[in-house]
Amino acid sequence: MSGQQAAVTDLPAMPRPKVEERTISGAPGLPMLGLGVLLVLGGIALIVVAIDSGSQHGTRTTVLASLGAVAILAGVIHLRGLVAVAPGRAQVVQLLGSYRGTLRRPGLTWVNPFTTRREVSTRIRNQETEPAKVNDADGNPIEMAAVVVWQVEDTAKAVFEVDDFRKFVAIQAETAVRHIANSYPYDSRAEGQLSLRDSAEEITRTLSAEIAARVSAAGVQVVESRITRLAYAPEIAQVMLQRQQAGAVVAARRQIVEGAVGMVELALDRLAERDVVELDEERKAAMVSNLLVVLCGDRGTQPVVNTGSLYQ
Repeated sequence: MSGQQAAVTDLPAMPRPKVEERTISGAPGLPMLGLGVLLVLGGIALIVVAIDSGSQHGTRTTVLASLGAVAILAGVIHLRGLVAVAPGRAQVVQLLGSYRGTLRRPGLTWVNPFTTRREVSTRIRNQETEPAKVNDADGNPIEMAAVVVWQVEDTAKAVFEVDDFRKFVAIQAETAVRHIANSYPYDSRAEGQLSLRDSAEEITRTLSAEIAARVSAAGVQVVESRITRLAYAPEIAQVMLQRQQAGAVVAARRQIVEGAVGMVELALDRLAERDVVELDEERKAAMVSNLLVVLCGDRGTQPVVNTGSLYQ
């Protein structure tokens, strides 16, 4: 069991994150939208008034036109601060390269217009690994694949700790599948030994724990993982199938023999108990032999009727 425990606890140590998510709310979006529209419309109105004034009031026209242009520019910059956050999405906000916070509340929100925003999906996703051809703990080539259900839990880590968190999750999930396949045999050889084929629940928990440890640095939470493909490699599949069939035949024969011995014992005990017939040791041996042949044979037997005495 020490080897199995080592496989479970041998999780990778990822670097500690340098930034963690903090949520910001921003200002209500609809009032800020109205203010921006008023600035733009007011600026347009000032420019129209300046044009109507003509050249008779040169200084006034210049001032009005300048104020209108400034109002329009201010309105446009102001409107740039509007951010629409959809359900299942988040906006990571940066100001001059510095992380300011994450918008998670759905709806229209206003933030500093000079900030940059990056949208990150927080929805639950599926990641299915490609079938990996690896060797199990016994050195047998196998093919193994898994599906991982995950979602972004910390948007700051997902954006700033790794280059591309989607590719990061895909590569780390495949690495974990290969490591798990190398740590356990395909079939158990001893009583209580974990194996990929017979210990699905334990292997699944171990796989989920390893994937979670690997992707935690990217702010990703693993919801569930399941093995979707587990088979011997094609070059040894036929041989391993024959071995499994031979093992099944041996197990079936063992059970048949145990049942036959029990039936013979029961028959001898009942004959002795009811005093039906007295048998010496030689006749008992013959009876046991005949009963075992009948009970353990894989074909129907042809009975021979003895019409003489028991000893003829």
